[in-house]
Formats: sequence, structure tokens, C-alpha cells
Amino acid sequence: MVDLLELKDISKVYGSLNALKHIDLNVRQGEWLAIMGPSGSGKTTMMNIIGCMDKPSSGSVFLEGIDISRESAKNLTTTRRDKIGLIFQQFHLVNYLTALENVMVAQYYHSMPDEKEALAALDRVGLSSRAKHLPSQLSGGEQQRVCIARALINYPMLILADEPTGNLDETNENIVINIFKKLHAEGSTIIVVTHDPEVAEVAERTVVLEHGKIARIENRKEEKPCEK
Repeated sequence: MVDLLELKDISKVYGSLNALKHIDLNVRQGEWLAIMGPSGSGKTTMMNIIGCMDKPSSGSVFLEGIDISRESAKNLTTTRRDKIGLIFQQFHLVNYLTALENVMVAQYYHSMPDEKEALAALDRVGLSSRAKHLPSQLSGGEQQRVCIARALINYPMLILADEPTGNLDETNENIVINIFKKLHAEGSTIIVVTHDPEVAEVAERTVVLEHGKIARIENRKEEKPCEK
């Protein structure tokens, strides 16, 4: 199976703080990976580097074989916009826009807003009937699903989610996990940063960080031999 993402000897230093130390990691096309670890272990730093929101102090990040760690800030913004779907714990929805309009904002920065396509994205997460509602009129679980629809609208090659169930109750957590299961079954590559063992257990692999290093990698799916 082809590697979509490769981190080679990645380190990140903030002043005297070594947030990441010599990280090596490959993520296959279509894989579902979870990243876990205690607070301060480097999860957010790794997410920011993978999501083109930060650059490593040393090492290389390859996305589709291209070393994006050498790209300019402008090119990183373009890569993030065109290839990565970001899902945040805090949702980051525009409070005066409807659910539909929040999804269409992502289209605006990528190409041209298309209401029919945005509505279809909301339908994928079971929210077409709530399209005209403002974020304040939606539950936390519904807001997260709008965030997922927004991340999917530009057909990203990589879905990167930061604590996507962190603010949700058990019912809405299960709804979000089931959406991820469906996306994974459709071939999406998913990386989820989480504190929740139940979320991590659904992934094919879990990378556990401690003190900026990979402490261990837990595999839950038998490796299939690559086709020649």
C-alpha cells in the first residue's frame, strides 16, 4: 500500500523546549491512525506540522512524495486548503452564518461556492434538515458534524481531526465515530488526535507520544502485503 504521508527525523524546538524529538512515521493511503499521549507529549505540535500550520525545526515531511517542510508559508497554505480537511475540537464556525453557509465558506477559499454541493456534504453527516440553522441553534454534536461537512467539501486526501469528540456526550461521540467509520470505508485517510481510548480503539493504528517521542505504536489491523 502506498504511503501518503511520511515524517522523517522530525524535531520541533520552541526556545528551550523540545516539543518533538526525532519522529519517524509513515501513514498509508486509506489508513486510519490515532495519535495519543498525555498533555505536553507533542500531539498538537505533530498535528500542526502534519496540517501545514507549522514547520519542523529539522527533518522532512513528505506528502504524496513532496517535501512540504521546505515549502514557503504561502505554499503551505495552498497545500492545507487543497489537500487537508481540518476538524477542530472547538468547531470554529462563524456564528452569524448558517450551517450551509459555514460549509460554503470552505468552498469559497478553494474554488467557487456551490450550494447544492454544500447541501450534499451536510446530508452526508445527516444534517441537511438543519442547513438553515445558525450555530447557536445547533447542539454541540450538530456543530461538530457541520465542521466535518466543511472539512469534506473540497474532497481532501487527508482528514486531520483534533479531539473531534472532546466536547461531545456519548450519543454524539458515537455519531461522529460512525461518520469516520463510513469515511474510512470509502477510502479516506484519517488521522485523529485524541485523549479518548474508545476513539483510538477504532483506528487501525495508534501512535502513543511521551515527552515528544514515539513511546509505542499499537497495531489493530493485520498488515496486508503490498501488491507488486
